Amino acid sequence: MQETLISFEHFTFQYRAQSEPTLYDINLTINKGERVIIVGASGCGKSTLAHCLNGLIPYSYPGHSEGKLSVCGIEAKNSSIFELSQFVGTVLQDTDGQFIGMTVLEDIAFSLENDCVPKEEMLDRTREEALKVHLLDKMKASPHELSGGQKQRVSMAGVLINRIPVLLFDEPLANLDPAAGKAAVELIDEIQKKSDTTVIIIEHRLEDALHMGADRIILMEDGRIICDTTPSVLFAGDRLLKAGIREPLYITAMKYAGIDLKPEMKLQRIQELELTKEIKDGIRSWYYNQSPPRKAEKSANLLSVDELSFGYTEEKMNLNRIGFTVRNGEMISIVGKNGAGKSTLAKLLCGFEKSDSGSITLKGKEISEDTIKERAQFIGYVMQNPNQMISKPMIFDEVALSLRVRKLSEEDITERVHRVLKKCGLYEFRKWPVSALSYGQKKRVTIASILVQEPEILILDEPTAGQDFRHYTEFMEFLKELNGHGITVMMITHDMHLMLEYTERTFVFADGEMIADTTPSALFSNRELIGRASLKETSLFWIAEQAEIPAEQFIEKFIAYDRQVRN
Repeated sequence: MQETLISFEHFTFQYRAQSEPTLYDINLTINKGERVIIVGASGCGKSTLAHCLNGLIPYSYPGHSEGKLSVCGIEAKNSSIFELSQFVGTVLQDTDGQFIGMTVLEDIAFSLENDCVPKEEMLDRTREEALKVHLLDKMKASPHELSGGQKQRVSMAGVLINRIPVLLFDEPLANLDPAAGKAAVELIDEIQKKSDTTVIIIEHRLEDALHMGADRIILMEDGRIICDTTPSVLFAGDRLLKAGIREPLYITAMKYAGIDLKPEMKLQRIQELELTKEIKDGIRSWYYNQSPPRKAEKSANLLSVDELSFGYTEEKMNLNRIGFTVRNGEMISIVGKNGAGKSTLAKLLCGFEKSDSGSITLKGKEISEDTIKERAQFIGYVMQNPNQMISKPMIFDEVALSLRVRKLSEEDITERVHRVLKKCGLYEFRKWPVSALSYGQKKRVTIASILVQEPEILILDEPTAGQDFRHYTEFMEFLKELNGHGITVMMITHDMHLMLEYTERTFVFADGEMIADTTPSALFSNRELIGRASLKETSLFWIAEQAEIPAEQFIEKFIAYDRQVRN
């Protein structure tokens, strides 16, 4: 008989500041050694459920609860946040907000130091955990100087060192490039197998999270658990789509091809899926019946970059002789591994950093010497971390800030702010404090604060990180609408779905160089390029290979058909 570690019995929770409960009548049991993925639209209660497990509720977020919650045999309401932390270790989405130590060693050893563990034992255990997460050579480095994947591994080691029975991950893949995300999932898989730890993952990138496999997927909607079943059973139906959650692409492709999916087909992971002759024939038939998508007409040049080079230090060039031309009204994705130079390029274009050499030309005018303020009239930039952009306590005031600086009338400001908040899915929160929002919602606030200025070029760094499929789609359709009205959009992204669905051109970066200017479908048909840029093959490529049809054309037709279905 399996040992139960977590048990919710008719559990309801209502925040002190809310008029209605956020969680309703939750009944859930999680056993030792299980791998559980929790999915649902933003605001469905996923994070609240997690906060109940790790003690942040009610100790950091007060409210009223009914029913029963026990964690490793301890009644949660009668314990403390410290006591619960001995059983549930949490790795946050924003790893920078979790660091305590000045070095990796200090950060990993923090809890042992608090427990007054002898120095020799503390160092031995710290090295042991650093070895598990492949960070032994980074012990003296500052956590803030590491890549996104390395930062996450530091956080993992910091909770693993206490040898806790439950690992809770909140959006572990949101800020990682595809290859780093795959490595993170594989590391979680490795740790779980060796320690028999119970793993709970809250994640929007469901297909990527399933790379390690899962025993169950828990689907939440409006504070309730509406489905708790195996991945194969869930994928054979349409519950995910109805709840606004993206299915794995290989599942969607087979459904488009008219294939009747059944749980016994091993749908849970593409590594286990067997494409029978019937399935391959169905995919081939669908492919040959689809017309090639129409190519967009080329427009006039808007932005030109020539031989652009830059280094934060004299010893290392972070960007080396970058060159490209952006046409008016394009929608471009910029991809590559963490640290490849993508965000540095955006800072150079906006004037936050000054290039060492090369030129930037906007509408025929050299702007390399223009100030940040001068460039801001034409180029808007939304940073990856929303906490670095927000300066006002209230949502409305944050979005309205730039318009008030420009001294627009309050009537015009209100109209423009409300219009943008509606498009960004934030209108109902317009009178809320920013601090009450989730990470993904804060991201949308920062995007709205730039969009309200109506720039000609919009550069977004990870625009959809932390957003569920429904809000992702609403927001991307809004960007597409803006793009249709002539605004040029450049998106730095790790989201390969975004790149495939919404951009017809992509710049590929690796180690400070731009190694390709191509189409998304061509990129994902090139294994060498994928490897150099630390990306990950899409499951559509695998299906095309198995069905023996041209991968690039199959991906193009899938994208076009998917847009047609969803619109």
